[in-house]
Amino acid sequence: MAEHARLEVEVVKAMRAPVPPAFVRGVLQRSARVPEVKARLPAGTATIAIRLTTDDELRRLNRDFAGQDSATDVLSFAGSHQHIGDLAISWPMVVRQAREYGQPVETELGLLSVHGLLHLLGWDHASAAQQKEMSRLTTDALALSGLRLVPGRL
Repeated sequence: MAEHARLEVEVVKAMRAPVPPAFVRGVLQRSARVPEVKARLPAGTATIAIRLTTDDELRRLNRDFAGQDSATDVLSFAGSHQHIGDLAISWPMVVRQAREYGQPVETELGLLSVHGLLHLLGWDHASAAQQKEMSRLTTDALALSGLRLVPGRL
């Protein structure tokens, strides 16, 4: 029997966020069941770390690592071997975007977590075709956790 990829998720809350780490962990672990995602995970146990933090920290990271002096919602940092990488997510941005789109903060957090995971595994959204594929994968992954985006969110 072939070895199944497994995803271990470490969640660090650098600020208060009323979402349990187990929620983020579950969303990403279920996302790993999407066939295209599963195919890109390293065999055995892969790891990813998520940091829920402030707008200020995301702005600093975005400036220092991407050369853009602005806050953003999620940043991905590629890893190597079994550690596929790290995600930094702005909790205040999660709350604002959830309010703006009229969806639960958990759904917005799930969206940003899956979006970051897809980037770490090599997907991008520079072209319309890439955007369409990433949107489909995101929707499929979120559905495994019972999360549905409001129309127009992607």
